[in-house]
Amino acid sequence: MSRLVTTDSSPLLIGGKLVPGGAGVFSTINPATGEVLGQAANGDTADMDAAIAAARAAFDDTEWSRDHAFRARCLRQLRDALRGHIEELREVTIAEAGAPRMLTSGPQLEGPIGDLGYFADLAESYEWETDLGSAAPMGIKSARRLRREPIGVVGAITPWNFPHQINFAKLGPALAAGSTVVLKPAPDTPWCAALVGKVIAEETDIPAGVVNIVTSDDHALGSQLVTDARVDMISFTGSTQTGRAVMAGAAATLKKVFLELGGKSAFVVLDDADIAAAASYAAFSVCVHAGQGCALTTRLLVPRASYDDAVAAAAKAMRGIAPGDPNEPGTVCGPLVSERQRTRVERYLDIARAEGGTIVVGGGRPEGPGWFVEPTLITGLPNTSTVAQEEIFGPVLVVIPHDGDDDAIRLANESAYGLSGAVWGTDPDRIRHVVNGVRTGTLGVNGGVWYSADAPFGGYKQSGIGRELGVAGFEEYLETKLIATAE
Repeated sequence: MSRLVTTDSSPLLIGGKLVPGGAGVFSTINPATGEVLGQAANGDTADMDAAIAAARAAFDDTEWSRDHAFRARCLRQLRDALRGHIEELREVTIAEAGAPRMLTSGPQLEGPIGDLGYFADLAESYEWETDLGSAAPMGIKSARRLRREPIGVVGAITPWNFPHQINFAKLGPALAAGSTVVLKPAPDTPWCAALVGKVIAEETDIPAGVVNIVTSDDHALGSQLVTDARVDMISFTGSTQTGRAVMAGAAATLKKVFLELGGKSAFVVLDDADIAAAASYAAFSVCVHAGQGCALTTRLLVPRASYDDAVAAAAKAMRGIAPGDPNEPGTVCGPLVSERQRTRVERYLDIARAEGGTIVVGGGRPEGPGWFVEPTLITGLPNTSTVAQEEIFGPVLVVIPHDGDDDAIRLANESAYGLSGAVWGTDPDRIRHVVNGVRTGTLGVNGGVWYSADAPFGGYKQSGIGRELGVAGFEEYLETKLIATAE
């Protein structure tokens, strides 16, 4: 294994300096073994206050917000510097997040680092000012220009499941837009963020205070960031419950809030699809990274006449996926991130049994250390059941029968969430009908992949507000200024 960051090399980044945490250190745990990996700097309220002050000063008192070309150069510089640390970052991500090694070549690491280049290009090519032409409101002839400007100081609060992807999905567009950032990463994955901060401080020309990273096991620091009047925007990814608290906390200062929240996405299989192939695909996908993805499809909606065949195919696929060491190249389903998260998943399995569901596959813990749960298939429950309505965040799939395309649309929409989804079939008109009917932010058709730096991601209903990535995600970090000059 490559050298991991240690207590001495995982400080906070505040005002361009690498500093220890005011509250000392806290432990970061390897979820595959349950053992302590080491220590991370533990920021306190004074550290967060200093980070916000640094970000405010960097925005107000430097040229960062106005020099588009410089920002683009710094983002490419960061991308290239991170690539120089790719193996160290890979080992940290596997050890700390429990991410399967195979995913670090894509969305867990290398993909998000590469995406920084997209936002660098966007900073250079974006039309920052538009001529709206002349008009004469109230008889006063005026030339109008529309200008887009950075929103200011961004407080970014991120979760542990895809730490690099989510951190860079906020840092990339916010920095490209000209904003400054205070990042509060999840306490489960502090090293992933701390190493990025070290690279920023030591190997890039990003000015002091433009990026500040405060790791801490104190969730109150997130609330401090949300309520501080010096912060212009909060960009939060996490649970819907916490998202509500973020929105309420930000209301006092009327700051902009971007929320990417939970999901309970439906995988809709039409009766003209290859039922076995679709069910197997759904079963496999829900096991990736132990089901710890908000956009994973965790409800499998299949034609009632093919229900037994779909269950058999999904069960066969799940039995072939054993939870394992995320270091191994072939591992798909690693550990849950913490003992707390495993307890949460197991509580939902108990609820499924209590409500009359059948555990067809899995439902237990594999032998050995670590926070593992077996891939689990549940049948015999309606779409209104607890495990079909609430986000579990584990390798758990619920199979539900539908009675035709319109009924499948109804079931898919019978949810507080609307983040993602999938449709499998062969008739283009029927697929289009279902795609048009399902109220969700992203949909994959017959295995189509929607994730990309240039593609906006986000949800309907209680899955969030706004979009991340793409031009739409970039514009979340911009304000609009209209300038009218009398002619």
